[in-house]
Parts: sequence; C-alpha cells; structure tokens
Amino acid sequence: MNSLSSRVAEATFTGTFVSFEGVDGCGKSTQLSYVIAALAEVGLTPVQLREPGGTAISEKIRDLLLDPANKGMAAECELLLYEASRAQLVREVIAPALAEGQLIICDRFYDSTYAYQCAARGLSEASVISANALGSCGYAPTLTIVLDLDPERAFARATREGADRLEAEGVQFQQRVRAGYRRLASLEPDRVRIVSAEGTPDEVFTRIATVLCEAVPELRGFDVPAFLARQHDLEKAMELVTAAAEQAEALQDTGVLPTI
Repeated sequence: MNSLSSRVAEATFTGTFVSFEGVDGCGKSTQLSYVIAALAEVGLTPVQLREPGGTAISEKIRDLLLDPANKGMAAECELLLYEASRAQLVREVIAPALAEGQLIICDRFYDSTYAYQCAARGLSEASVISANALGSCGYAPTLTIVLDLDPERAFARATREGADRLEAEGVQFQQRVRAGYRRLASLEPDRVRIVSAEGTPDEVFTRIATVLCEAVPELRGFDVPAFLARQHDLEKAMELVTAAAEQAEALQDTGVLPTI
C-alpha cells in the first residue's frame, strides 16, 4: 500500500466506497446526477453522501465551515471541523453501510482535506494525514475520481451566483487545490484517478463511466450513448412539465383560466 493510504486506511469492509473530488465548479453535481441515474439502470441504489455533511451533526458543522461570515476562521480550526464532520459521518453512516456490503457514492472525502487544507492552506502534510486518519476512523475510498478542470473556468462557474467561504478564496487558491489533487494521483495512482472535466457533460460522463466500472462491475458493458440519449429525453420532458406548470401558475395569478 502506498505511503499516504498506509498512514490513513486501517478498516476493512465488504462494500464499495467511491468518492468524487475536484476544485469548486468542476461539474461534480451534474456528473453525480448522471452516475446515480446510471447505477439505477443497472439495478443499484447507492448510499448518497456529501462532505461536509450527511448527518444532522455534520450538516451543522457544514454551515459553520461554508458561512462567508466566518472568514476569520483559522486553518487549524477549519481542518478539525472537517475531521469532526467526517468522523460523525463515518461512524453514523459509512461504516455501517460498508459493513452491510452497500455501495457508497460520496461527494468529497478526506482527499479534499489534503488538497484544500494541506496543498492550498499550507498546513503540514504530516498534520493533515494524521488528522485524516482520525477523522476517517481508518476508512478509505475504494476509488476516488477527481474531475480536473482549469481553475479559472471552474471559479467563474462556481461563483456565478455568489460564493461560499472557500469559493471566495479565489483562483490562486483553487490552483493550489488542483495541484494537491494531482500530487495525490501521482502518489496513489491505483485509487485516485484524474478524469478530465473539459468538454460537454456527456463527454465527461463517458470518461467517468470508463473508470467507474473498475470499482462497480455492474457497469461493465453499459451502453453510455443510449443512456445519455434517455437522460436528454427525460430532461426535455421535465422542462416541458416545468414550463407548463409555470404557465398555469401565471394564468392563475391573472385570474385567466387556460382554454381546454
């Protein structure tokens, strides 16, 4: 086992634990929605989690971490809050689910802490790895997919409608985060896989599916183009339903009933 994982991972389990990482604005939310839909098509219902968060206690910690009003938060405080949120999530949700053999899809895990608090904030690697070992309770993802996108493009996308405390750190901060992820991938190439997030969402998902099937054998041979076509048909149908509902609401507000 590589030097970083050997200093964090101790737990063994029968389930599958997949985490998704990347700089803010890399398109994780869109791709995770595709992943969940694809898994459903092959009969899998994963446990869906996010970090920080995922439990009542962890969500309260998330609010503290992302609140722009807390811009004076010390880097060490930030690190320990992330680990506290993570430990609660592991003990309450992740460990029991993996013990039952379930599949977990998690939006960020301890690799984010390495990239943000070590590479970007400048906390020592030894301190962050030790903190990750404690906060993860010895659990490491089976596979980590890092969506790699130019930080300037990602920053513009992430802050289009305002920024949380970390997004407000700026492009240079995100560039250091990206470098941290790339270092992790070089140290742990079997677990941490870099996937380009350049191009259309369909192109990105196609790349993800190629990697994800290594950890989720049910996706081997999955017809990605046909799946994406079905997704687009569904999206168009939902847009029509939404438009019709908005039109009906507008007519109701004016007191004019639609013609049948």
